[in-house]
Amino acid sequence: MRATLRASTNRSAPGGDGVGGAAVADRAGQRRDFFGHPRGLATLFFTEFWERFSYYGMRALLVLFMAAAVTGDNPGLGFSDGRATAIYGLYTFFVYVLALPGGWIADNLWGQRRSVFVGGCIIALGHFTMAGPLVGLPDAPTFFLGLVFIVIGTGLLKPNVSSMVGELYPEGGARRDAGFSIFYMGINFGAILGPTLCGILGENYNWHWGFSLAGFGMLLGLISYKFGEDNLGDAGHLKTDLGADALAARSRRFWSLAAAAVALIAGFAFLMNTGAIGLSLEQLAYYLGYATVAIALGFFAFIILFGGHTTQEKKQLGVILWLFVLAAIFWSGFEQAGSSLNLFAKRETNRLFGPYGWIDQTGAFLPTLLVALPLLYVSWRIFRRRNLWWVGKAGVAALSALAVGFVYYVAAQVTSEWRMPASMLQNINPLFIVILAPVFGSLWTALAARDANPSIPVKFALGLFGLAAGFFVVSWGAANAGGTANAASPAWLVVTYFLHTCGELCLSPVGLSSMT
Repeated sequence: MRATLRASTNRSAPGGDGVGGAAVADRAGQRRDFFGHPRGLATLFFTEFWERFSYYGMRALLVLFMAAAVTGDNPGLGFSDGRATAIYGLYTFFVYVLALPGGWIADNLWGQRRSVFVGGCIIALGHFTMAGPLVGLPDAPTFFLGLVFIVIGTGLLKPNVSSMVGELYPEGGARRDAGFSIFYMGINFGAILGPTLCGILGENYNWHWGFSLAGFGMLLGLISYKFGEDNLGDAGHLKTDLGADALAARSRRFWSLAAAAVALIAGFAFLMNTGAIGLSLEQLAYYLGYATVAIALGFFAFIILFGGHTTQEKKQLGVILWLFVLAAIFWSGFEQAGSSLNLFAKRETNRLFGPYGWIDQTGAFLPTLLVALPLLYVSWRIFRRRNLWWVGKAGVAALSALAVGFVYYVAAQVTSEWRMPASMLQNINPLFIVILAPVFGSLWTALAARDANPSIPVKFALGLFGLAAGFFVVSWGAANAGGTANAASPAWLVVTYFLHTCGELCLSPVGLSSMT
């Protein structure tokens, strides 16, 4: 999903003859110095890199922290597996749902540019709030409050930063697609590095240090964004025909509605916490899932039956409904990477490295090592560009140092005995995305040239087959695993994530293209 999302914004390029048109072309040429693309792409690349670093770094620790015992050298919250995974499910649900009001706010009130910055600030606040116990604040309240901040901030930032990338290419075409490809490499590099570094700090030393590192990552993204904001040109500004008074009235109506919704949710949470409403978090997640499905099906039924569509349009809506159901099934299984598969990696997987046992562990070690090599190469190529702005060079230097330092850290540990943090296995999927996305793109192109490109239903079926095959593999590995003496090899999870990634690359691009 990270490598295949595409924004749909495609406005006409500003034209003009004479001096004005030449000036526009000249300004565009001056900004086109990031691999031949607008300089604003570098701004959004590093912003989203660090945002995904923070998001996936924290996500890799989330369930493990909640399920960790309240005693010991690195205590957690001591929640049951059911409670921890229910909270994870609710968190993931609201991250996706709040992208809808986040997009509306950007389109109607703030513009994408302001929404991205405010969202990033709220995300950073959320991570640092989760790290509150480092300064003596209570654990559980700061944890839940931090999650709320991250959900709100992600809803503001995530949909709008991608839309701004699209606005950098008003001419559209293949160059726009290439720009998105570069942008989504940044997403996946952040998704690789976040679980690695936050995992080492969080699992080996203190969970809240890992949350803090995620917050500092988001701060780096905000710094990069503000220093490079001038390179965005006109992208991300609010585009509206409303006057100031009408816009202010719309804003008041929205915030009144938002305040009422917050009060309603806060009151409901208070009643649940006091026991006035006899509903557990597990039950809430369960019922919310059913309610979401019912609302979605009701919505489709309404627009099909009463939307005034033709027979052909109703058939197309029926196809969309079917694809919607299949995609929901796929992503509900895919997101187990942060919950049940993460717990399996923590408890049932042999993550020990040593001078005699490292060969058996290469399935977990090599993905992390291999990501450092292309990262260093890309960093070197970027650093050689003389006209790259200094913030970009500083970011490249920081990334290079982190990559080299990590490889050195692991190499030093394997000479003795080192237990790899379970959260580091979360970087396998984005690594496979980086490796396999060009392969699948070339495969579909080659098949299309031979008039053998699979249909949309076939690709969806292949995606679900990859998901199911991955779970069969990990269940096979788990069948004989149990305890430290008989832990499963990390190769089981590597193969599982490989199959899930193949399924993602079959299903996600065609699902998005069929909707747009």
